[in-house]
Amino acid sequence: MTQQRTRPTAIVVQNGPKGGPGRVGEWLAAEGIALDVVHGYQEPVPERLEHDAVIVLGGGYLPDADDKAPWLAATRTLVRQALDTDTPVLGICLGGQLLAHVAGGVVEGDVGAPENGSTPVTIRPQASDDPLFGSLPPTVPAIEHHVDAITALPPDAIWLAETDRCPYQAFRVGRSAWGTQFHPEIDPDRVRRWDPEPLREQGFDPEQVYAGADADDEVARAIWEKVTRRFATVVHDAARA
Repeated sequence: MTQQRTRPTAIVVQNGPKGGPGRVGEWLAAEGIALDVVHGYQEPVPERLEHDAVIVLGGGYLPDADDKAPWLAATRTLVRQALDTDTPVLGICLGGQLLAHVAGGVVEGDVGAPENGSTPVTIRPQASDDPLFGSLPPTVPAIEHHVDAITALPPDAIWLAETDRCPYQAFRVGRSAWGTQFHPEIDPDRVRRWDPEPLREQGFDPEQVYAGADADDEVARAIWEKVTRRFATVVHDAARA
């Protein structure tokens, strides 16, 4: 009898109670990826990589803010192991910044160019043959929610996407590690639940932020579902290998 193969598993590091994997998690599950969500803010993050992929979500910290978020040290260790073993990585917002940090890039806090809500992201020519970002439209909408940013990519990283306010919106390290500054997992309902006061302090109208996310969601959902399912294919291929 042929033994049934177990599903590939991805460890997901969640950095706050409101920052779950959202629709990215739903799309990955639909593609046969099992998610092991670790809530770093209330439980230990393992320091030994035993999964087929690593996903690090967003959060209001710099990637080395161990005094405020002590679980980030173990998270960096996981990402370093993944890079060393070509295990697929997807880093979102803080997760993308953490990937850049581990791989030798530079991340700075409150760089004076906050982005919130649906934002046009330009796909760079270097993305044309990328396994995730290849063949996307030249400009795509994505949800932003940050003040910190990557200010220098890691050496040899492939720069995939940009915006006017924050150049390093997406990049790849090695063959199978991707970081994004934007949030493919967030839908308009989550945008509506954001605290309005920080938005106003940064010069954004909370109602306009929600309305823009809602208006762009049909296009954004289709694009980031495609990208997420492509990541699932990378995970399956790596697990088989």
